Formats: sequence, structure tokens, C-alpha cells
Amino acid sequence: MFLAKKLLVDSIYNSARMEDCNIEFADVQTMIDDVSVADLKIEDVEGVLGIRDAWKYVLNSINDLLNLEYICRINSLISRNENGILGASQKDKRNEKLDSILLNNSSATEKAIELFLWSCRYKLFDSYNKSTGLIIANKLLISEGKGLLIIKEKNLKKFNKLLVESYKSKNCSEISNFLHKKCIYGLEIDRKLKQKYKENKFE
Repeated sequence: MFLAKKLLVDSIYNSARMEDCNIEFADVQTMIDDVSVADLKIEDVEGVLGIRDAWKYVLNSINDLLNLEYICRINSLISRNENGILGASQKDKRNEKLDSILLNNSSATEKAIELFLWSCRYKLFDSYNKSTGLIIANKLLISEGKGLLIIKEKNLKKFNKLLVESYKSKNCSEISNFLHKKCIYGLEIDRKLKQKYKENKFE
């Protein structure tokens, strides 16, 4: 949780850039502080504020059950309630897939990456699938103390290329490996914090 709060602005900025919001890092910091920024498109501002609100919700509900209802809530916050409600048949299929991801024997990191790519590749909602997937993946990582998944701007072009290739090949191994090696941050920090808490008997 400490790491997520420390890197909150970075996470929001990079999520917004992934959704093609035309903003600067300083703009995000200003908006998080509830100060308006001049000369930005309204859709870019709304995108950043929606991602901010979704992150705040996650940090305040980190121990809540991760299910389809929770995922829909995250997307609703990001999209400012603009996306439609899933039909019954859609919910059944997506609940089945979500369970298959969360209940398999993979590591928390592998599950988080699979969860993120599932949201990206299968377009669960009308919009903001990438940022929705990224935030729910991070909920899983944070709850397990496994760092954060952040696709930094310098890695965005490569990520998008691999994502398109995964659509064509129907194989996610290369993009999963890329995310694991290049986009997971803070594991060492988490380990040090956990050790500090144990030594001081905070747990």
C-alpha cells in the first residue's frame, strides 16, 4: 500500500498516456491536488480524473473481493458512468473467465498480467479497457505485496506493438514476458518494508 501511494501520480500519468490522453506529468500532479489545468481538452481531463478516482477507490477497498462487479465499478469510475451495463450472457462468460484466472495455480504476478491482458484483448467494456485492466491487476498485486504493474511511456510503443501481435497470433507469451521483465516495479522495496515491519513487530 505504501508503494502504491508513493507511485500514485506515476501510475495515473502512465495509465492516462496509455489511453492516449494528451497530458504532461505536472498536469496530473496538479489535477490530483484538485486544481484545474488550463488549455487541456475536456476528454483528457475527464480521463485523468476518472483514473484518479478509480485508483482512490482501489486503495480504499484493497481487501474487497475482486469479482466482475468490482471490475465494472472500476470501469464506471474511469468512464464517468458512460459505458453500458453488461448483459446477462456477457456476465456469465466473463465471470467464468475471471474465475479461471483467479483460481489457477499461477503466481500473483502471472495472474495480474493475465488479468490485464484479458481486459485489453477481449474489450470487456466500450472504452478504457486498458486502464481498467491495469488497475484491477494492480489491486491483485498490492493485496499480495508483489509490487506494481506500470507501463511507462518509454515502454508504451513496444507494449502496443506486442499487444497487436498477440491479437493476430492469439498467443500472449511474448507480451506477458515483456510485462513481467519491464513493467513490474517495487518488489525490492516491498521486501524491505516487510522486513522492517517484522523487525519492529508491526505485524
